[in-house]
Amino acid sequence: MHPGTIAAESPDRIAYVMAESGQSVTYRELNDASNQGAQLFRALGLAPGDHVAILLENHARFFQICWAAQRSGLYYTTVSWRLQPSEVVYIVNNCEARVFITSLGRKDLVARLVDKMPGVEHRYMIDGVIEGFESWESATAAQPAVPVDDEVEGMAMLYSSGTTGYPKGIKRPLSGQKFGESGGPGLLEALYGADANSVYLSPAPLYHSAPQTFTMGCLRSGIETVVMEHFDAELAIRYIEQFRITHSQWVPTMFVRMLKLPDEVRLRYDVSSLECAVHAAAPCPVQVKEQMIEWWGPVLYEYYAGTEGNGFVQLNSQEWLAHKGSVGKPLGCAIHICDDDGEELQTGDMGTIYFEGGGDFEYFKDPDKTASTRHQKGWSTLGDVGYVDEDGYLYLTDRKHFMIISGGVNIYPQEAENVLISHPKVVDVAVFGIPNEEFGEEVKAVVQPVDMAEAGPALEQELIAYCRDQISAIKSPRSVDFEPELPRHPTGKLYKGLLKDRYWKGHVSQIL
Repeated sequence: MHPGTIAAESPDRIAYVMAESGQSVTYRELNDASNQGAQLFRALGLAPGDHVAILLENHARFFQICWAAQRSGLYYTTVSWRLQPSEVVYIVNNCEARVFITSLGRKDLVARLVDKMPGVEHRYMIDGVIEGFESWESATAAQPAVPVDDEVEGMAMLYSSGTTGYPKGIKRPLSGQKFGESGGPGLLEALYGADANSVYLSPAPLYHSAPQTFTMGCLRSGIETVVMEHFDAELAIRYIEQFRITHSQWVPTMFVRMLKLPDEVRLRYDVSSLECAVHAAAPCPVQVKEQMIEWWGPVLYEYYAGTEGNGFVQLNSQEWLAHKGSVGKPLGCAIHICDDDGEELQTGDMGTIYFEGGGDFEYFKDPDKTASTRHQKGWSTLGDVGYVDEDGYLYLTDRKHFMIISGGVNIYPQEAENVLISHPKVVDVAVFGIPNEEFGEEVKAVVQPVDMAEAGPALEQELIAYCRDQISAIKSPRSVDFEPELPRHPTGKLYKGLLKDRYWKGHVSQIL
């Protein structure tokens, strides 16, 4: 199936709804618009395997453009509009995009980029134009709303979030299949019981890997999709009630935001329609997940995977309750835990997580980075650290490059973060290493409090004591600073580097 086959059978069926504005798009409209986009790409001389870049907010035309590229065999790179201009330029140039598409809403950012993308042959803008851009609506309106003659499956080529250095393009080979012949159910159907009567809520930015993968899968399968233009904790649960959401996907920071709502707000809405709430992207603190299961019921499903597509680990609520803190068992792959020399470790020992038998990938134009992810036996890693229990369930410890080395002791800050986020006066937290002349590094916490007026020495000591009551003193922060908001991406990614840089100025960090 694909939007064309669904449009032929049920043209007025709703494909997706923009939640805040209420704008709905039918499969006929999605199919026609994506055909016109594909025709435009061919008219511009783009052939299967060429690249386009898309920098859009959660916009009603987002899917129309993605499907235009998907059905014409192109690689499409969706770019975060929250990036700095230099980062956007790097991605667009690095992916070798020949076409760049954005919106008038992003004009302040893209106006500075016009002359910095030499490989881009055509620049388009939605909802109006500024100098240097053509109207996407006008250009596509001039094209026929019929499939191109050589329809073939394209693919997203996304970039890592770049928490260390420039982001890397994750490229997988195109299938070469005729459009619509990829076959097989999507993840929501195969793993989470979705069907044609399901309604899926996407609360995250569509340019990110998981929201894009799940929503494109929904649209291929005829599952109505509700897209939040931006995440808001109360709006999210209001939309669950309003649209009778059955399936959804979240990141742990969204759970934290919803749980921090006053009970009279949080419990005001009916969430009983939920059959499946998938979460991933970052480790979920045990206390947070316990509260979510108590509130929503055993509908939470967790997975661990990367945009690289080299492995997939998952579990349901019942499994998690029996193995609290786990991210699950591998599906369609095998897991190996190895030490720094590549030697496989015993059950329960902590080391680098490698996947065997998952999909293949490369970091675009970066063979050294690609090689650094490979084990001598051909396995690949995302750079995470963890261990496997005696029942075969995987537990994540942290990202390897987040590790703090204090007095020769390896400390993973995720453990302290999980404790501190459960404190009722904490909204968000980052833990990392800062310089210490005697020990090399010491543990620092930067906290976003519920009430910034409470920030100060008293709350600092309260949080340090709270942490030391639950984990060892060496893993707990020695000091706490306060910020009104932490630099966290809407996908849940915390940009610790932006915080660490303040403390390491004039020093050399042991962890890059």
